Amino acid sequence: MPSNRVVKVRSTGDSVTAQEMRDGIAAIQADLEVTPTFPEAVERAAAEAAAAPRLPELDRTDIPFVTIDPDSARDLDQAMHIERDGSGYVVHYAIADVAAFVTAGDPVDVEANRRGETLYGADSKIPLHPPVLSEGAASLLPDEVRPALLWTIKVDETGEGTDVGVERALVRSRAKLSYEGVQADLDAGRADELIGLLKEVGELRLAREAARGGVSLPLPEQELIENGDGHWELEFRRLTPVETWNAQISLLTGMAAASLMVYARIGVLRTLPPADPHDVQRLHRTARALGISWPAEQLYPDFIRTLDPAQPTHAAMIVACTRLLRGAGYVTFNGELPEQAQHSALASEYAHVTAPLRRLADRYAGEICVALCAGTDVPSWVVEAMAQLPDTMTESGRRANRYENAVVDLCEAELLKNRVGETFGAVVVEVDEKDPTRGDVTIQDPAIEAKVSGSTDLPLGDEVRVVLVQADPRSRAVSFEPA
Repeated sequence: MPSNRVVKVRSTGDSVTAQEMRDGIAAIQADLEVTPTFPEAVERAAAEAAAAPRLPELDRTDIPFVTIDPDSARDLDQAMHIERDGSGYVVHYAIADVAAFVTAGDPVDVEANRRGETLYGADSKIPLHPPVLSEGAASLLPDEVRPALLWTIKVDETGEGTDVGVERALVRSRAKLSYEGVQADLDAGRADELIGLLKEVGELRLAREAARGGVSLPLPEQELIENGDGHWELEFRRLTPVETWNAQISLLTGMAAASLMVYARIGVLRTLPPADPHDVQRLHRTARALGISWPAEQLYPDFIRTLDPAQPTHAAMIVACTRLLRGAGYVTFNGELPEQAQHSALASEYAHVTAPLRRLADRYAGEICVALCAGTDVPSWVVEAMAQLPDTMTESGRRANRYENAVVDLCEAELLKNRVGETFGAVVVEVDEKDPTRGDVTIQDPAIEAKVSGSTDLPLGDEVRVVLVQADPRSRAVSFEPA
């Protein structure tokens, strides 16, 4: 697993260091044979689809939807509206209708099945669909009428979903809001009623998550910042409360989708087996390395809720906890329910349905739910694809991990390249079972994990001093040895 997910890179853009980073990203894309560009036939088919979508008859442009995303985002999958309903709420969640543009077996569909998902890393993006669709005709951009899968979810006063339906409809977003802008309005007391309701529902859902023993990792956004003299610094940007509440609406929808499919015994679920005790033990050692108290009797979900992503060591701890998400996958079923159907981190059944512009599986799961709510047969093209879909998503997930890991390795090599020969305090968090002179350490400053190798056995769990012996951006190699 990567030690840190570097999402943003801030640089002057024309420095030698910035060019080195761009060259490194290009080399990674070449090594993994991924590209942000699409074959001409795919681009042509996407442009034709953008000009002639299949539009639904139902018009719900009366609902004043808004999108809330990073300020620079153009691939807008979700638009939201919440209103009071007695003592509870009605959540309207519009999801981009990719199937209104993409037909099974057409060039865009074939390419999307080859890619599986959008790849991200250090401001680079390898999109799932051509931008003419993902950032244009299919995106829920403001003041544009768009086809969507419209989810209507009733939520009671405790935050529990009580009723769900999804149907095709035309929608129109009234505004493209940013997380920072909405949070600023909220903090200044000038946020409108919708944001107040998002806060209410989001906090109720967080409370329900804690009660059932689930947890959502509040992964901080990390920035590699060029300081002007050819050096990089690593900073963490904590999620705003608005981002956390917004994520809860997506999780609510995914759980509602899973309930529809489990009841009907046909569907696509996102699953995660229970955490490996070995990984939990490693995380206890990581907490120690970072100077964070984790009582032995405290369960993992409760520990996560004590962390403050605004503190760099806590942010690094949260990122390290992504280790427990290893083994996440997809399972399809048609008739008999799968033996392992739950997503253990969420302590619930769950489905991916809210990001079809960026994730292939969501298009299929969304189509199943629309058919179930309409009382019609699930489309044959969906049923025929279900057997292969988990393997497709597994392979795309591996590719995404390789891409992200390579980008992280590049960023960490850039971060440390001028510090070769320095000594750092660390804790040994993993020892190779076959070669106990090799393992992993967590360094407190900068808060990263790295490989270490020496001439004697490494002391698992102990504090050590290590020397940086290599930090090469070209090979993306970072290595330490005991001091």
